[in-house]
Amino acid sequence: MMANKPNGVLYIGVTDNLDERVKEHKLKVYPKSFTAKYNCDKLIYFEEFSEGKIAERRERQFKKWKRDWKIELIEEMNPSWSDLSANWNLNYNKIRK
Repeated sequence: MMANKPNGVLYIGVTDNLDERVKEHKLKVYPKSFTAKYNCDKLIYFEEFSEGKIAERRERQFKKWKRDWKIELIEEMNPSWSDLSANWNLNYNKIRK
């Protein structure tokens, strides 16, 4: 899940390469996208799965949840809504497409 600020706009997505997808959001590679429009550039929650189908099912589940449930889940793992990717060593000079 990406957000623009604590208790702000939430974006839920699925990817097979979290590092690259986070970079795309931060660099606004797709300027007309939801995350670019609402400045959702902070990774506030994520889960890892061994199979894409399971991850996609979980994404659909999250999207049906009430906002309060999503916030409760985020705050269990990340009570300060910190950008979990802030200390990752991401190479912003190179984007994989």
